[in-house]
Amino acid sequence: MRTTKYLAVLFLLLGGAVGAQTPAESPSNSLLFTLKPLGHNAWAAIDDAKGDAGANAGFVIGDDGVAVIDTFENPEAAQQMLAEIRQLTALPVKFVINTHYHIDHVAGNAVFQKAGAIVFAQRNVRTWIHTENLKFFGKNIKPEDKSMVETLGSPDAVYDSGVSLFLGSRKIDVRVFPGHTGGDSVVFIPDGAIVFTGDLFWRNTLPNLIDATTATWLSTLDSIAASSPSATFVPGHGDIGNATDVLAFRGYLAYLREQLAIPVKAGKTGDLLVNAVLPQLTEKYGKWDFFKGFAKPNILNTAAELRGDKKIPQPTTPVPPL
Repeated sequence: MRTTKYLAVLFLLLGGAVGAQTPAESPSNSLLFTLKPLGHNAWAAIDDAKGDAGANAGFVIGDDGVAVIDTFENPEAAQQMLAEIRQLTALPVKFVINTHYHIDHVAGNAVFQKAGAIVFAQRNVRTWIHTENLKFFGKNIKPEDKSMVETLGSPDAVYDSGVSLFLGSRKIDVRVFPGHTGGDSVVFIPDGAIVFTGDLFWRNTLPNLIDATTATWLSTLDSIAASSPSATFVPGHGDIGNATDVLAFRGYLAYLREQLAIPVKAGKTGDLLVNAVLPQLTEKYGKWDFFKGFAKPNILNTAAELRGDKKIPQPTTPVPPL
């Protein structure tokens, strides 16, 4: 699988072995994602095998409008998804929900804002979208990349713990859960038993843990799977899954923490730490997507979390207690 530019740069930044690549150009009549109907007037836009869209997204059609969940890394993919929506309905795109700030999920915001949509996200996303995304381009970020990040379409409306949106009689529940970035939202479509998880769930795919707190992420995955045991789950990366797949992903995070506990306690760091864990991880999860790029960073990030010296994004505005 060829990674996107975002993931390739991230692999390099975190010590991975993937060279920086930019997506090859696709014919204008070729979708950069696979549009999969979920039933109940909902669709998942699953990134193609080459990673051209950068991440998954999706949309839901209601009585009086459309809600979009995430907007890809590639604005061209966002334009294509808008065109696909226009073929299905003349109703306006009323809402966009950003599941978190990472650039591979928000770079097409402006496409939908220009079409009249209001972008919603957890409060931290409004700041982090323009600040924390810079780190994915490294210390020698090019001026054009810096400008691109600083001009990304910002959320127009924010919430602390969640929000309920309505498309006529159709209700969309957005709820905040901890784990991946500190500003992650899960989108529940109750009348269709559909859940868009953003990057809180990666199906058969190693995750980006640069901002993660896996201790709380485990509880989040338990809660999500238990809340909708028969639902269709749309992950941030990987194909559509179910509650069993969500728990399999939880198993990866738990296994990683378990395998690291003893070597971290023994004071191992760097390559000694990686070499103490990587063989077992490879045997169990080596066939998952993004393993080559994310296995070593996952080990080092989780070890830093276990030691208590991991740096994660900090909210710029205190969030009031529930």
